[in-house]
Amino acid sequence: MALHNTRVPPFRSLLAFRAAATHDRLADAAVALGVTESAVSHQIRQLETLLRAQLFDRTSRRLVLTETGTRYLARIDPAIRELEAATEAVLPSDGRAVVRLTLPTSMAATWLLPRLGAFEVANPDLDIQLVPTTRVIDLERDQVDIAIRYGRGNWQNVDKTFLFDDHATPVAAPGYVPDDEVNIEDVLKRSRLIVIRSIPDEWQEWAKARGLAPPDLRGALELDAIEQGLQVAEAGHGITIGRSPYIEERLSSGALVTPFGATAPSGAAFYLCLPANLPPPARTLRVKRWLLEQADASRAVLQHAKP
Repeated sequence: MALHNTRVPPFRSLLAFRAAATHDRLADAAVALGVTESAVSHQIRQLETLLRAQLFDRTSRRLVLTETGTRYLARIDPAIRELEAATEAVLPSDGRAVVRLTLPTSMAATWLLPRLGAFEVANPDLDIQLVPTTRVIDLERDQVDIAIRYGRGNWQNVDKTFLFDDHATPVAAPGYVPDDEVNIEDVLKRSRLIVIRSIPDEWQEWAKARGLAPPDLRGALELDAIEQGLQVAEAGHGITIGRSPYIEERLSSGALVTPFGATAPSGAAFYLCLPANLPPPARTLRVKRWLLEQADASRAVLQHAKP
């Protein structure tokens, strides 16, 4: 009997496209899949070749779907979810519940992961599955239990709980700024400043809030991620803008200090969000309570940080 040729693309290509379509950067998609950026890019190119269509607009610095890509994602995403659900239904249960948590990638690296080990020890029957992304995803559609979101709280279809305000203040290694230095503008002129490319205006915003002239950023060290900036500052190679909740652990340990003191909240904040139309199960409420406890501890560290 003759076999008909299938027109189903390789599943790896579909997963790579789906991951890239739900993240802002290839790096985030690669982390979600546990592969390299080049592998994700190769699979997407392979899929575009098979479909004879461009799925992403490559004139943008971020991953932006074309109209064709948007339509294709809407068709394949439910099918992939059905496959995942069918597979989960067949697999034997190990007795561990799973809670899916989405949050900004930098927050996952600098704030959540250092705390996650203690949670796992205290809750051996519960797994937190991370979905790191800067994209505001639909919790119900994407079957995510909890989101930590950054903004002003104006999201639809979620129940939100305040976690902490967004504070921004320069941070440096101890001793990088002499204790007897009082003129902030002079310090900034003599220091190497670190700029995060995704937040290019944060030095100007901080200076404006302090009533200072914007610092000269020519010659500043430009990096891609908040975590990179904190690591370089911690090594004593410059001053970066530290934001809560990313800096609490380093302030608490003394790895970083705030040489110019803290600033007022920016007006934006971090919120814990749950789907508004679904009653949260007990496992989700356990994770929510734990996250609120961690946020309380982070606020206490920030309040007691000394320049």
